[in-house]
Amino acid sequence: MKQTKRTARPRERRFSGQPVSPGIAIGPLHEAAEAALVVSDKKPSPAEIPAELARLEDAVTRSRHQLQKLKARLTALPKDSQAEIAPLLDVYLHMLGASRLLRGIKSRIQSGAHGAEAATHEEAEAQAETILAQAGGDKASRQRRAEEVRELARRLIRNLTRQPFRSFTPLPQGSILAAQDLRPAEAALIQPAQFAGIVTAEGGLDGHTAVMLRALGLPAILGVEGLLDKAIAGSLVIIDGDSGEVILNPSKSSLYEARKKLSAQTRARRSLARLQNLPAQTRCGFQVELQSNLELPFELKMIAESGARGIGLLRSEFMFMNRETAPDEETQTRIYQDIVEAMDGDPVTIRLLDWGSDKEIEALSRYLPETPEPNPALGMRGIRALLQHEALLETQLAAILRAAAAGPVRIMLPMVSVAQEVIQTREAMRRVWRRLKRRKNLKLPENLPPLGIMVETPSAALAAPQLAQHAEFFAIGTNDLTMYTLAADRFSPGAVKLYDPLEPAVLRLIHLTTSFATAAGIPVSVCGELASRPAATPLLLGLGLRQLSMHGNAVPRVKQAVRASTLLTCEQLANEALSAPDAETVRALLAKAQEN
Repeated sequence: MKQTKRTARPRERRFSGQPVSPGIAIGPLHEAAEAALVVSDKKPSPAEIPAELARLEDAVTRSRHQLQKLKARLTALPKDSQAEIAPLLDVYLHMLGASRLLRGIKSRIQSGAHGAEAATHEEAEAQAETILAQAGGDKASRQRRAEEVRELARRLIRNLTRQPFRSFTPLPQGSILAAQDLRPAEAALIQPAQFAGIVTAEGGLDGHTAVMLRALGLPAILGVEGLLDKAIAGSLVIIDGDSGEVILNPSKSSLYEARKKLSAQTRARRSLARLQNLPAQTRCGFQVELQSNLELPFELKMIAESGARGIGLLRSEFMFMNRETAPDEETQTRIYQDIVEAMDGDPVTIRLLDWGSDKEIEALSRYLPETPEPNPALGMRGIRALLQHEALLETQLAAILRAAAAGPVRIMLPMVSVAQEVIQTREAMRRVWRRLKRRKNLKLPENLPPLGIMVETPSAALAAPQLAQHAEFFAIGTNDLTMYTLAADRFSPGAVKLYDPLEPAVLRLIHLTTSFATAAGIPVSVCGELASRPAATPLLLGLGLRQLSMHGNAVPRVKQAVRASTLLTCEQLANEALSAPDAETVRALLAKAQEN
């Protein structure tokens, strides 16, 4: 960022980036700059190699001390941030032990090819490139893992060279924090009360930094190219965390509009807060059950504040992340139990481990086929993968059954295609139940928890009458149902335009599933992304849904949409949408309904 001052009024400039945390922020822009790393490429002589290895050990010790100190300071951060950054710090600390990274660095030093700094940089880059080049799996997950290796290497190099780390303390109170990029461990040091908002030149929606910034609750935009080149320290900026727009040197009219939006958002937050204890009830008196999805434990606070009545989808994959081996029964039991107890009597629906396809989990890599599948999305994933690994399935079932003693729990199967998968899982659950009953001093619920399924394949939707004979509830996962119905991956650049849950073909499968579940007398909910869209709420109600599960922060807005609706108008809207020719027509119908 430039430091010189101008006398003439600078003209307004507009930039755009990736919005990661909503809200409007207005304030002076100040950059938290970071000195560039300087890596010497001097090769050590044979006599100097022991000294280089000693320098590396010292840097490792200093890095470990810094990370442990940061971990100890987590209690001063928001609880949301604590839960996100602690596992990442554990990953860094693990890599500072007897890891492949350190073994590779030492080998490069011992060969005499590099000094400690260059060896660290070269080995980290080589390992990061290997991770990125791996076939199949989740690209975003590979990028995160590669960045973790690079980030630890940067820390080691700074400690090797004694170059300073970035500091936020000197920046003025109430300013907009600007940076070329922000790393998760740095984001953990940000005090939310110090800044009005955050903007970076690099970064995107995926990764730990984006999650951390959302947890801080400040308006934040990542990947704003060109802003730091044009801005002067202290320049006034407006950032819109909803649209991703940044206005540098705003005009009077832009400032006026931004302040209006800021006031409107403040009023809207207060209005939504007042809804927390009001029922999710249509204007004509029908009750709708609103629950929240849970991906990471730190979201529990958000769920409690949202007014959600339970967890409609607990994604259990988080327990298996950033680990070399799968968690044992005791570990899983303790984590489930903590969540169930935190919900204080509200129901918790736990989805069994859903991995495979694009969901790559290092701790479970040994359970996957040695030869990569040609089409992982159609291969071993979800319940079909679990049924192939009895010990993994039964360990998780045992932990959930034990946690069910702490409060109401339901068990949900991912990626069900045929009834036999439900039958086999129920048999496994009964085996585990009998085994637990024989163990002394073990607290268990009086009855087995309800066993239900995710409806996220067209076959499951079409076979709903048969599946309802074996399942005690349905939960429609609109994300995968859309992908499999339209043969379009929402993360594939070539197919992203085809991926649309409002496509009438997808809506017809939702309606079909709901009708069959209602006829069979079993509960049915929607827990995919579509449930989080307030504009789609009247449509889902019209399709027959009375249970919706969504992101915690979407609950108040969806409740507002429920309370503004009547079933008659919702059903009319659904009938029009089901006969619409395409998703654009459905979108227009939703927009028109919002205007009325």
